[in-house]
Amino acid sequence: MSGRYATYPSLAGKRVLVTGGASGIGAGIVEHFVAQGSHVGFLDVDEASAQTLLARQPEGAVAYFGNVDLRDIPAVRLAIQTLREQLGGGFDILVNNAARDDRHAIDDVTPEYWDDRMATNLRHQFFCAQAVKPDMIAAGGGSIINMSSNSFLLAQGGMPAYTSAKSAVIGLTRGLARDLGPFHIRANIVFPGWIITQRQLDLWMTPEADAKRAQGQCIPDRLHEEDVARMVLWLAADDSRLVTAREFIVDGGWY
Repeated sequence: MSGRYATYPSLAGKRVLVTGGASGIGAGIVEHFVAQGSHVGFLDVDEASAQTLLARQPEGAVAYFGNVDLRDIPAVRLAIQTLREQLGGGFDILVNNAARDDRHAIDDVTPEYWDDRMATNLRHQFFCAQAVKPDMIAAGGGSIINMSSNSFLLAQGGMPAYTSAKSAVIGLTRGLARDLGPFHIRANIVFPGWIITQRQLDLWMTPEADAKRAQGQCIPDRLHEEDVARMVLWLAADDSRLVTAREFIVDGGWY
């Protein structure tokens, strides 16, 4: 990372849990916390990408990976406990990043698909927060950062189950902020815009779509993983110690 960006002393040695950390935005978040001297555990179902990410971390980095399907809550709880043991203590920071923005038409959605999308994009955020809550209470505070999306703010179609789940992150986060605030645990939301990950390039980026994105944003530059990660770092650090129940949109001014 460039030396032009902030270093947060309060993040050094903090234990961080990142969901969906093997690739895309999640991998950028993992690498940015590692660069701050944090001790990072991340969960993902993609072992190959996770091992590639671990292999490129600098010597001395403290990072561990838990291979788990986040739809399986008992397995998630077990994976979090394993990461605690590997990192030598409970978590100070949780970044609920994992999601899948698969496209789907209204008429193709079955009750089973709907439930699977809620499990993929929303449910694990609550249960991960529930799992680390005792850690943060014992530590005297903590920070939970939940990922939403600007897609529903823009009234984007073509994925109603995804946009429903991502809009529900607002209610979840504000409720957590109220219930956990007395313990000095903060809960905030980051709304990424169209972050140009490899997945987006492979599946949906066309010249026409890119032109529409650039026209919609106030600042037309493409957004990348590090643009989201730097917002996450600030929300995790003590610099934002009294910021909670708030929403932060990183989309170049599109919404």
